[in-house]
Amino acid sequence: MACTVRGCLLALIFIIMSLLVKAKIDVCKRGDVTVTPNHVISLGSAVNISCSLKPKQDCSRCSRCNKLILYKFDRRIHFQQGRSLSSQVTGLPLGTTLFVCKLACGSSDEIRICGAEISVGVVPEQPQNLSCVQKGERGTVTCIWDRGRDTHLYTVYALQLNGPKNLTWQKQCSDHDCDRLDLGISLTPESPDSGYTAKVTAINSLGSASSFPSTFTWLDIVRPLPPWDIRIKCVNASVSRCILQWRDEGLALLNRLRYRASNSRSWNMVNATNARGRYDLLDLKPFTEYEFQISSKLHLSKGSWSNWSEPLRTQTPEEEPTGMLDVWYTKQPIDYNRQRISLFWKNLSVSEARGKILHYRVSLQEVAGEEATLQNITEHTSWTWVVSGTGTWAAAVSAENSKGSSPPTHINISDLCGAGPLAPLQVSPAAESTDSITVSWEPPGGAAPAVQEYVVEWAEHQPGGGTQAPPHWLWSPPTNVSALIAENIKPYTCYEIRVHALSGDRGRCSSTRGNSKHKAPLSGPHINAITEEKGSILISWDEIPAQEQMGCILHYRIYWRERDSDSQPRFCELPYGVSPNSHPIDSLRPRVTYVLWMTALTAAGESPRGNQREFCQQGRASWSTFVAPSICIAVITVGIFSVRYFRQKVFALLSALRTQWCSREIPDPANSTWAKKYLLVEALCPLLTSTHFKRNEKASILATDSSKFKRSEALPQCSRPCVNTEQEKTQLPLDRVLTDWPRLEEPEPLVISEVLHQVTSGFGHPHRPNWPEKGRGVQSHYTSEEDTGSSASSPPPPRALTAETGQLVNLYKVLGGRSPDSKPGNPAGPLTVLPVDYLPTEGYLPSNMDYLPSHEAAVTGPGEALEPQPIALSIFPSSPLHPLTFSCGEKLTLDRLRMGCGSLML
Repeated sequence: MACTVRGCLLALIFIIMSLLVKAKIDVCKRGDVTVTPNHVISLGSAVNISCSLKPKQDCSRCSRCNKLILYKFDRRIHFQQGRSLSSQVTGLPLGTTLFVCKLACGSSDEIRICGAEISVGVVPEQPQNLSCVQKGERGTVTCIWDRGRDTHLYTVYALQLNGPKNLTWQKQCSDHDCDRLDLGISLTPESPDSGYTAKVTAINSLGSASSFPSTFTWLDIVRPLPPWDIRIKCVNASVSRCILQWRDEGLALLNRLRYRASNSRSWNMVNATNARGRYDLLDLKPFTEYEFQISSKLHLSKGSWSNWSEPLRTQTPEEEPTGMLDVWYTKQPIDYNRQRISLFWKNLSVSEARGKILHYRVSLQEVAGEEATLQNITEHTSWTWVVSGTGTWAAAVSAENSKGSSPPTHINISDLCGAGPLAPLQVSPAAESTDSITVSWEPPGGAAPAVQEYVVEWAEHQPGGGTQAPPHWLWSPPTNVSALIAENIKPYTCYEIRVHALSGDRGRCSSTRGNSKHKAPLSGPHINAITEEKGSILISWDEIPAQEQMGCILHYRIYWRERDSDSQPRFCELPYGVSPNSHPIDSLRPRVTYVLWMTALTAAGESPRGNQREFCQQGRASWSTFVAPSICIAVITVGIFSVRYFRQKVFALLSALRTQWCSREIPDPANSTWAKKYLLVEALCPLLTSTHFKRNEKASILATDSSKFKRSEALPQCSRPCVNTEQEKTQLPLDRVLTDWPRLEEPEPLVISEVLHQVTSGFGHPHRPNWPEKGRGVQSHYTSEEDTGSSASSPPPPRALTAETGQLVNLYKVLGGRSPDSKPGNPAGPLTVLPVDYLPTEGYLPSNMDYLPSHEAAVTGPGEALEPQPIALSIFPSSPLHPLTFSCGEKLTLDRLRMGCGSLML
């Protein structure tokens, strides 16, 4: 079964190979392409290409239509009608070029006939720098050479080595990069002075070239193997003597050593003759990692050095530290009796530490006083104490490793930045590069000779006065006035820089701020509060984060503009540090809404605006500003208005100046001066009509309740019987009443009461008036206490009221009819009856009149006088008024009432 399968596979392979051979043969079945003189030509040569059809391979439709076309790759270069084509081609490039011949029959597709490849190259150059080497005493011989330029053709390189006793070794290669050959033989040291000759030859289709012969001996070509098994040992665990050992080939005569610290780029070289695998090193540094390498050679003048050995990396033992720590300090007062002292120091270099520093020993001693000493051990490079604020202190710091401690560094703790002439002048920073800053200063004037050294201190600026990082510092001799700081300097970072001048136990400093690279801040300050204080506003803001400041901020700008205004905003600029996070502005107008924002500026430009805040200043005055004037004005006003004469004049002036539309109250003539000082007339038939006015109404007349009448004594009989005919009515334009009366504050609804008297005929006998029932009446008018007292003490006698017409006379016509000769003390003067349409406005009748006398009182005779009734002073009505229904006459309405405003008095 296995044989059957194997036979099938072989048959299948034979069939595939047959098809491939047939396909290759059938590639050019329609015609041939010939190339002359050769398919391989040198650069710049010409070549003839011919194409011809085989018999019976013409176009089937028309043999005259045969068209042969020659292509160079895909580009047509020549065509010809007929059965053959010939073309000469020149200028072919280096390499291989493909030519194809095709047949075109009319408009039909082109048919491939055959093709040919033409290779263009150059003759090989003579190989140069032929050399041979044998690796180790028992290695094989390998030769290398330079091929020269590429021939672009198939080229064979043949190496031939000839030795003593006509020995010959040959080997060749044909790779594209063939420039070395290993002969696979080893030359022995039996005859180290025997000569050998090597030659290499390059051959291609265009020619050949051979190198010059290279002659050498065994010692010339043998390269020893690199040393191995390298180790080092330090005697007594000390770097004072370290032994380096290795192994190499037995015939090695020379050795060379190189070593360096791991952090160094330069090598230390040492040559050793007949070292026999051992060498002593005496200049190594303690606790340092080193790298060692060794090379060997068989002869002093012949042969070549071996390759460097694999590196040995090791660390030398520790030693006692030798360097002194660089110590600095800061001192800050806490309160009146305490101060904080912080010590800082830098790590020792590797060469100074000479081992791993395990810890630091720190001591702080009080120079005067109780001689107190504070000691501590720490693994950090800083330490802080809180000590008495009155003593003088000195510090000492040393470093310790497993072998010992370094010499202590002593430093006096003094006030570094106190005021005094020792402070450096004109401290200014300048950017040197992206990671360094140059600081320059001037000596402190006349105190310059006292300066023993300068200390330049710098630390990252912390916005808002936060906790600062440990400072960095460097020492400078007193002759220097500048220093380059390049330790821990980052671009776009602001640094606080101080220059200290030290003299013994005294120190003074000057400070500034600087950066190595800067640009405009990325954001503006954030306004967190706006408050109003003493006529100005106080703006408070948050510092820009340190990572967004992009350098040292030089100024702040506060902008403000009225809200909804298109005008340019105003701004004020304040230096950085003058007011850390707040600033007052006193140029804003009160009761105007402003929009405020802030920006920050570095030397490179201005930041974008921060957040916007709106604020409106209220402009409130202080307590003493308005309280004192108010008290003065109140005292003066009370003093003036306590005098009645001035009070009446002021009221008259205000009434004259008040506009018409301000008047809302309706004058009441029943409350006039005449009505308050004289008695009621005999034989009046009271008719009460109460009209209630409401605000903004033209006329609303309501009859008052007659229940308000009361009778204190008998009234005289009416001299004329009551008439039930329609009473005479006068008409008062309400618009005039509303405009002529002074408009004060919104009054309560005003009630106007009218008392009408009936008079008799010419006989003078009064008739009893038709009074309401007991307990009902109308209220009297307002009167002052003086008027009330006068009326009560000297009541005038009553007098009859007469009229030529014999008709009912309205009381309002009688009130204004007093003759000019009548006085309060002479009430017997005659009354004058005024025209019907005239009504004096000397007073008004309020709504809270005292009750009129009751009808149950005794009635006097015709010749008796009517006793006047006292009028009570009341601001508010004692009880509400209700409409009355009179037995004589009808109610008085405003559409019949007319009032004169010529004698208005307050």
